[in-house]
Amino acid sequence: MLAVESLRVSYGRIRALHGIEFRLEPGEIVTIIGANGAGKSSTLRAISRMVPAEPGSRMTFRGKDLLSYPADKIVSELGISHVPEGRRLFGNLTVTENLQLAAFARKDRDAVRRDIARVFDIFPRLQERRAQKAGTMSGGEQQMLAVGRAFVSGRQVMLLDEPSMGLSPLLMMRVFDALREINKEGTGILLVEQNARMALQFAQRAYVLENGKIVLQGKSKELLDSPEVKKAYLGG
Repeated sequence: MLAVESLRVSYGRIRALHGIEFRLEPGEIVTIIGANGAGKSSTLRAISRMVPAEPGSRMTFRGKDLLSYPADKIVSELGISHVPEGRRLFGNLTVTENLQLAAFARKDRDAVRRDIARVFDIFPRLQERRAQKAGTMSGGEQQMLAVGRAFVSGRQVMLLDEPSMGLSPLLMMRVFDALREINKEGTGILLVEQNARMALQFAQRAYVLENGKIVLQGKSKELLDSPEVKKAYLGG
């Protein structure tokens, strides 16, 4: 469904990605793990067209060339949504207003109402706080809202950047349980995450990114058992 080939991204003279390749099949959960600065966030930003890919890079989604789409059309026409690191909600708007704003480009208003109702079903905490301003909620609640906003804006693929960051273990599990539920409804998930153990337990397949290069890949269970992964990312 999503195929990335020879993806290169640079910031000035600093190259963040050195021609990486990976794929995401329909309805699949794939994770990219790696240390800070490995290029994980740059990968998601390139797919979302938030940063330019260098000439020679190739990215396709259902056979369509992603490089021919601007960032807003990646969401509205292709259904690829992005949950960025740090959530980036509209803090002065309520939960409901954030969700409604996420669907501004959609014309199917009845379907939008159903999707918002589904978000409240998946995240009952958001239902309780639907009239509360996003900026006044806890970090865990804000992460739930960020996922819900992505759910409303694009249902084909969800790109998630460090969703566990700053969350207590309990709230982290609630968020990942909700993501599993969303995935069961057909949404593919590409996750980048520093919590390697959680990411590998959550995903079906995984890629290990080091210094902008893919150095390992395979089924998540295989990488959980890999001596190299254990030593570098799992504490032994």
